[in-house]
Amino acid sequence: MSALGVVADWLRCPVCAGPLALDDRTLRCPDRHSFDVARQGYVNLLGHAAPRNADTAEMVAARARFLDAGWYAPIAEAVADAIAGCRAIVEVGAGTGHYLASALSAGGNEGALGLATDVSVPACRRAARAHPRMAAVVADTWAGLPLLDSCVDAVLCVFAPRNLDEFRRVLVPGGRVVVVVPGPEHLAELRAAQGLLEIEDDKAERLADSFGEATLRAVGFPLDLDERAATDLVGMGPNAFHRSGPVPATRTRAEVRVVVGRLD
Repeated sequence: MSALGVVADWLRCPVCAGPLALDDRTLRCPDRHSFDVARQGYVNLLGHAAPRNADTAEMVAARARFLDAGWYAPIAEAVADAIAGCRAIVEVGAGTGHYLASALSAGGNEGALGLATDVSVPACRRAARAHPRMAAVVADTWAGLPLLDSCVDAVLCVFAPRNLDEFRRVLVPGGRVVVVVPGPEHLAELRAAQGLLEIEDDKAERLADSFGEATLRAVGFPLDLDERAATDLVGMGPNAFHRSGPVPATRTRAEVRVVVGRLD
C-alpha cells in the first residue's frame, strides 16, 4: 500500500485523464471517478474486462517459478545495468514484476521507485508484492497508459507489447527506454522441438531504428532445463495458448537483445 501511495501522483484517471490521488484505499480524480485498491495492493485502471490473451493465473504461476529459479538471471542483470541511476521507472507488460523488482534491488538504484503495469489481474496481484518500492496497476499498453505526461524517467519493456507514442508521452525529456526482445536464435532448439512461435530475424534492429538514438547489447547464455523448467518456460508465454502438457528436459540457449534508446 505504501508504494502505491508514493507513485499515485504519477497516475491519471482512465476516464477523464485527470490526476489521481490516493484517499485511504481508493484512488480519486477531481471529477470524482474512483478506483478501489484491491486487498493484494494493486489497482485496476483497465476500465473493461481483460482481453482473452491476458496471462492466466496458471501462466503467471509458471512465470514466477521459472524466473524465481534464476534461469533468466543474466537478462535481469542486463536490465538493471541499463536503468541504473533512473529514479522513477515504469515497466509495461510487467507480468510478475520480476525484472523491475530485480532492478530496484540492484546497486545504483537505491531509492528508485517503480510501477508495474500489466493487462492481467493475476500478474498484478503478484507484482504488487514483488518489491516494497514498487506498485502495480492493471492497464493496457495499447489502449493508453494511465500515467500523466512526463512523469517517469525510464520505461522498461521486457518481452512485452510496445507503444512508443505512449512511452514518449510519459517520459521526461531525455528519458530512457529499455526494451528486451528475443534474438533470432533465442531458444532455437526448444522452439524447433516443440513447434513454438517463430521470431523475426531483424526485430531488434528495426526497433533500434525507431528511436532517436539507441544502443544494442546482445545477451546470450546456455540453458540446461529440466522437465519442470522447460514446461514452465513454454507455459509462461504466448505459446501456452497453443499447447499444453509436460515438455521434456532440453538443452537450449537464451539469446536476447537489450535495446536502450531515447525518443525524439
